Amino acid sequence: MTATDSRIRELIVTPIAFRDPPLLNSSGVHEHLALRVILQLVLADGTVGLGESTGGDVRVERLRAAAQTVVGMDVFDTTAVSAAIDAALQPTVPSSHERGWTTSAVEVACLDAQGKLLGRSVSDLLGGTVRDRVPFAAYLFYKWAGHPALDGNPAVGDDWGEALDPAGIVEQARLMQQRYGFRSFKLKGGVFPPDEEIAAMRALAEAFPGRPLRLDPNTAWTVKTSRYVARELDGVLEYLEDPTPTIAGMAEVAKTSPMPLATNMCVIAWEHLRPAVEQNAIQVLLTDHHYWGGLRRTRELAAVCEAFGIGLSMHSNSHLGISLAAMTHVAAAIPNLDTSCDTHYPWNSADDVVVPGALELRDGAVRVPTGPGLGVELDHDALERLHRLYLDSGMKARDDTGYMRRVHPEYEGKLPRW
Repeated sequence: MTATDSRIRELIVTPIAFRDPPLLNSSGVHEHLALRVILQLVLADGTVGLGESTGGDVRVERLRAAAQTVVGMDVFDTTAVSAAIDAALQPTVPSSHERGWTTSAVEVACLDAQGKLLGRSVSDLLGGTVRDRVPFAAYLFYKWAGHPALDGNPAVGDDWGEALDPAGIVEQARLMQQRYGFRSFKLKGGVFPPDEEIAAMRALAEAFPGRPLRLDPNTAWTVKTSRYVARELDGVLEYLEDPTPTIAGMAEVAKTSPMPLATNMCVIAWEHLRPAVEQNAIQVLLTDHHYWGGLRRTRELAAVCEAFGIGLSMHSNSHLGISLAAMTHVAAAIPNLDTSCDTHYPWNSADDVVVPGALELRDGAVRVPTGPGLGVELDHDALERLHRLYLDSGMKARDDTGYMRRVHPEYEGKLPRW
């Protein structure tokens, strides 16, 4: 291999859409399609590195700007690649957090390409694995039985069924356990009045004694309500995630909370870490390489958390196999990953863009792919089909609140709600 071989020839940006169930959350409900962007970073010698990002027109525009910036750069010089993208976006994207979404997706593609050139896995490039299987939690949601009929389209159901009360949540958890062997459970709350969600967590504790449980209402509660729920679920929860908005709000809850508080909402950029530590606002950070700047930056973040005694887990959004592979590799390389990670993969895996076989959720964990790079192969037919679905859908961005209002016009999206 020569230095010329490792130059970036092209970055192909392909927006896609894939099926998503009607999962309820504090902002509304998931639409029938989720949006994502797939990257193919092509080197001079033809090697292709894969990346994945959240979707929508804004993300696509920024990734296409990045594609123009990185041509001719060395794929091994990821620091320079990320800096060039950051500089190109800064005039129109002042938020470092927002720029991080773009640099992260490209960095993952660079690392995948590096691994293929060297015949080594991404986790090797991150320093080697401390575990060969990465544990994940069952991600439970309140949900409708199916998407309602809208705009002349028929209603669309799924094999998960309805989950709108404690019994429905417990049944969903049983299905998750049967299909994937999960050993810990997280409920996306902030949907119903707090006492109803307290009842659901108690029902899960009774149905799965001794299993770690988490509740994430996505800042749907005031400080007062958050303190009430924390007291009521003392001894039930492993941690309580983002009960109330802002670092200051979380710090007030933490003063009396009997369990750790976790976040992926109030601490999402490097400048948030110092005030969060100074105020003791969080005890667990849910990292996400998609918005912390990539896999290497995630390793650095883990070291910072270790230094300040902050526990570490991993956040998820609706994603496909390229992201799951990246999450698995970086999680495998982090010694202080204290708890099982989040993943939406069971909800979305039927529409994956990677060839089956490299990734499998079994016994609540994913074995780290051993192939070069990320260890996954792009299914080009699936990519073309999902790109066509995106084009035909006309969707421009995710809008949970807008979709909920189309079904329930009286719905208010204000937070906190209780």
